[in-house]
Amino acid sequence: MKSIRELAEKINNEVHKVVIGLDETLKFVLTGLLCSGHVLLEDLPGVGKTVLCKAIASSIGCSFKRIQCTPDLLPSDILGTTVYNQKSGDFTFRKGPLFTRFLLVDEINRAIPRTQSALLEAMAEGQVTIEGTTHPLEKPFFVIATQNPIEFQGTFPLPEAQLDRFLMRLSLGYPSEADERFILRRFTQFVPIEQIKPVVSPQDIILAQNTINQVTITEDLETYIIQIIRSTREHEEISLGASPRGLIFLTKASKAFAAIHGRDFVIPDDVKAPVSKVLSHRIKVKSSSRMKKRSESDVLDEILRNIPAPVEDDAKLTGDRS
Repeated sequence: MKSIRELAEKINNEVHKVVIGLDETLKFVLTGLLCSGHVLLEDLPGVGKTVLCKAIASSIGCSFKRIQCTPDLLPSDILGTTVYNQKSGDFTFRKGPLFTRFLLVDEINRAIPRTQSALLEAMAEGQVTIEGTTHPLEKPFFVIATQNPIEFQGTFPLPEAQLDRFLMRLSLGYPSEADERFILRRFTQFVPIEQIKPVVSPQDIILAQNTINQVTITEDLETYIIQIIRSTREHEEISLGASPRGLIFLTKASKAFAAIHGRDFVIPDDVKAPVSKVLSHRIKVKSSSRMKKRSESDVLDEILRNIPAPVEDDAKLTGDRS
């Protein structure tokens, strides 16, 4: 899997021309992309979500479009609409911003539920159906949606069915003091997003997505993943556990995380790393635990501590199979 590790390193190096820090977040965003999944960025305004998205799209040479969600945004504003052509006397479909390879849906929780649901078919199946006609989307098709987790006025919380469409939920967080000093000195006047050049092609991403399926996972690790998922349904602090889709997505994320690190096999750390990112928005902590300031991530960390990980095969770890 050296080719996928090299691909990830190329994107990482190019993106960091304009994005300071966020090494771990970028790694998980690329994991979501390689899994053919979609990512929800949940964080405060001004921490670099839009710049990160634009930089990744530019480094891959993908078409990029941004939708700013507002309460008056309609599904047709995203999907497109059929218009009458007076010259030809025919109806023509005019594509909306959804028809792109890299889509940023900014402040998705400000859109009404009807508009939010317009993204479901596209995210799940890579196509949209309008007036009985199915329109396939270009591959790779990758959605990054953002939302502000602390502002609720004029917002429409995403329902569980919509949240479940996202492979991961990530948070950027505030930069370190050293990173903020660097940001202050370098980006006060401008953000040189135009410096980002394509270092890989969309076809490279498609090939990498197909290669992820070749990453092997042992039966012991499969059992480990199943135990994690089933524990979310049995834990006394959780009212809603992870679904089988969470099981599938966690397995895919583990394989992609291993490939990014140059391995063609999964080790326990590849499973542990994305657990909170993949499952935290698929479970619900009981209100009594939430009053004690216990979050979904806290409970997932406890589950990982209580389930013994399989013993890693020394031969695999010492042998160069990448």
